[in-house]
Amino acid sequence: MSKTRTRFAPSPTGFIHLGNIRSALYPWAFARATGGDFILRIEDTDQDRSTQAAVDVIIEGMRWLGLDYDEGPFYQMQRMDRYKEVLLQLQADGWVYPCYMSMEELDALRERQMQAKEKPRYDGTWRPAPGKALPPVPEGVQPVLRFKNPQGGSVVWDDKVKGRIEISNDELDDLVIARPAQPGEAVGTPTYNFCVVVDDVDMDITHVIRGDDHVNNTPRQINIFHALGKTPPVYAHLPTVLNEQGEKMSKRNGAKAVTQYALEGYLPDAMVNYLARLGWSHGDAEIFSRAQFLEWFNLDHLGRSAAQFDEAKLRWVNAQHLKAMSGDALAPLVQAHLERMSISADDKLPALCELLKDRCDTTVVLADWVARFYADVQADATDLAQHVTPAVRPALELLREQLTHCAWDKSSIAAVLKEVLSQTGLKMPQLAMPVRVLVMGTAQTPSLDAVLALCDKEKVLSRLARA
Repeated sequence: MSKTRTRFAPSPTGFIHLGNIRSALYPWAFARATGGDFILRIEDTDQDRSTQAAVDVIIEGMRWLGLDYDEGPFYQMQRMDRYKEVLLQLQADGWVYPCYMSMEELDALRERQMQAKEKPRYDGTWRPAPGKALPPVPEGVQPVLRFKNPQGGSVVWDDKVKGRIEISNDELDDLVIARPAQPGEAVGTPTYNFCVVVDDVDMDITHVIRGDDHVNNTPRQINIFHALGKTPPVYAHLPTVLNEQGEKMSKRNGAKAVTQYALEGYLPDAMVNYLARLGWSHGDAEIFSRAQFLEWFNLDHLGRSAAQFDEAKLRWVNAQHLKAMSGDALAPLVQAHLERMSISADDKLPALCELLKDRCDTTVVLADWVARFYADVQADATDLAQHVTPAVRPALELLREQLTHCAWDKSSIAAVLKEVLSQTGLKMPQLAMPVRVLVMGTAQTPSLDAVLALCDKEKVLSRLARA
């Protein structure tokens, strides 16, 4: 069996969102799981809508997720000479013919077909056939080129997601595969369905794993493969990803660019984990590492039903991955967020991340917690009124006094807290809650001695003085 070669071929006509990037994840995973190659191809033939900014987001998003490619990026607009070369060869072999039917004639034909309750389709007026007289060639008109689709029989393929699919050739009209030639051109600009096939042939693609919005293109592409004397790849057409409202995920429907999730504090491995489960499963496994995913992944467990995005589930998955990371690994990610907040951290940052990570579901939330240790905090007035009462102020003053002379480590601080409780007769929550509010600006924190030990001593004393 030949080496596995898969591809991701996005169109750079808008930013890439999670529904798009899943169509990169599966072919990447299949290539990595089988020791194959993964190719990035930019399908930029729509020059009116394609932008370099969209290309940059594609590449940046893939880099962030760790979807490394072995070859590319290849740009279709840079391969036009190759497409035209193959087009001329197909024309010489009798698979391509010029069609002079104008857009007005095509529109009128479609109108007649719809009135007759027929499927709108090109009727083969200019298709050559033995004994057939073609209409006179109109003067001064550049034709489109059409592919001479086989007549009779069917196109059949075993889709790795949808199963056996069979389409009658009689359902397919003769596809336009090149636009009218411009002055000085031997042939016009080739169209999408033709370029895709030439790319897949030249790049030795063995498996095409893509969204099911391409199913209708597949029989046409398979016929072009056969016309070129090539074996089509294995196809796997993935169901749509729906947004939380049950609509197809798109920019119009509020989808975010993949790169936005990096800014919002999601982890690449968590995102890979979550996206993998949007259409694939391995038993009941919900949380898994990238290495486990690649060990388990195959095309046999791709789902047939549309998957629905759920941001709450994504945050939960992210929280599980965050908790599994060490403070040392989290520190540089949190550092990047702190820098955006103009906060400078110190060598306590890994320990702070370790202490606080179980309370957080993104690195942004973790950075907000960490910021309380470095930047000034303002407690909520309601919390102050509830917890910092006249009855507890003497105990807070006693605590501040004893902490002034205390060695600054967790066990020494714990001993001081215990001594203050003993002298005042208070219970730990009665003392700890106001201390948390004053020092951290919130009544909910991890163990108080651990929190104070990682906070700057002078900051703690200064904030307690506000009581």
